[in-house]
Amino acid sequence: MRTVSAAELAVLLGAAPAGGQSLYRGLADALRERVADGSMAVGVRLPAERALAEELRLSRVTVSAAYRELREAGWASARHGSGTFVAMPSGPPAWGSMVGAPVDGVIDLVNAAPAAAPELREAYLDAVDELPHFMPQHGYHPGGLTTLRAAIADRYTRRGRPTTTDQILVTGGAGDATEVVFEALVEAGDRVLIEHPTYPGAVESVQAAGGRPVPVPIDATDPDAFVAEVDRAARQSAPTVAYVMPDFSNPSGARATPDGRRRLAATLARHGVVTVVDEVAADIVLDGPDGLEPFGVPVPESATVAIGSLSKTVWGGIRIGWVRAEAARTAQMAKIMARRQLSVSVLDQLAAVRLFAWHDRLVAQRRRDLRVQRDALAAAVDERLPGWSYVLPAGGLSLWCRLPAGASSTDLVAAARSRGLLLAPGPRFGTGHLFDDHQRMPFTRPVSELTAAVNVLATLVVSADTSMSVTPALVV
Repeated sequence: MRTVSAAELAVLLGAAPAGGQSLYRGLADALRERVADGSMAVGVRLPAERALAEELRLSRVTVSAAYRELREAGWASARHGSGTFVAMPSGPPAWGSMVGAPVDGVIDLVNAAPAAAPELREAYLDAVDELPHFMPQHGYHPGGLTTLRAAIADRYTRRGRPTTTDQILVTGGAGDATEVVFEALVEAGDRVLIEHPTYPGAVESVQAAGGRPVPVPIDATDPDAFVAEVDRAARQSAPTVAYVMPDFSNPSGARATPDGRRRLAATLARHGVVTVVDEVAADIVLDGPDGLEPFGVPVPESATVAIGSLSKTVWGGIRIGWVRAEAARTAQMAKIMARRQLSVSVLDQLAAVRLFAWHDRLVAQRRRDLRVQRDALAAAVDERLPGWSYVLPAGGLSLWCRLPAGASSTDLVAAARSRGLLLAPGPRFGTGHLFDDHQRMPFTRPVSELTAAVNVLATLVVSADTSMSVTPALVV
């Protein structure tokens, strides 16, 4: 059990809060921000009220009131006779609940999900022709068809990570893979390092397995700085597992350099942390070097578990994902998978085998389409939303835009919904209210829809600037 001292906490808090609010609320807000940005890990014991009051030259009543506010909001918990501990409040409704069926006339940018590759139809027609060979059997193939596992293993081998079929487990998409992996690796109360911001579904999977997410800040302008942040967080919180997206992190678009990914893998392995590597967007390279070394090459097989799927290169509607790990761990996860479902659809797997045969061609076309869409979205944002800023990602599926001072993503998303535009609010990718000054803008839809989406947002901004019909928080 680690306790942050009053002196250490004073350094973390920095300067005293500006005027305009009560001292206890300013202190509570500052403490909440340090938890939200990962400076203080969940489970760390806060200093005694008297010690912190003396260090900050505040009254004990002020510190007591700040701690009480944190407890009431779920950012801290009290244990009788032990003190006050950092906690994380319960989050909003499940990420999956935000996914709705397509609606005509509505631009849906909640999920970064492209349309289906044209080859998908041919792949399924071929699969139907092959299906009669399997129909006399019972239809269950735990772990996945051997031909599909061989195709996935071959893909890793050609990327520089020699892989055998017994190291591959086929799942019903990347989300299913994530659930299986965390159920296998995480025990109740285990701390799990996560990028901050990150994909909300992964955080929910950690929590569903009983894990406690520990956010570690990641910056697209300096992605390799994440290594030092992870080292610090690992020393502070003693995690057992880490979840990372070294190639085009969702939503920031950060990509680790060749040196950075090697150092990150080695750092986590040195701390005894098993790294779950989400490679869903690894093939979506739009600029810069292609074919970087897969994450985890310099460390033992037991130190990493990789997750992938066809959702971004082919289509989200084909529910084919996979796990790559050492053979013993894959066998363990296959048992968990068998409890959840006996087998992934044989027809989908047969189609996936054919799609892997065309994989390079499919990826090349997906990259061309997304590059055009990314550049069109960026140009539209620059023209119609000049107060917004972003780092143009070299790959991936979305822009992570910083809003102008005073603007709120939560308010913006609510107003956009009434105009037929669906977006995910920035705080869904962080903790608490952090990232309410950011907006994720996927560029996975056609250029016409992306342009229309930006026009809707520009109209909302103008309305906020000239009228009280929309909350002034949208003013740029």
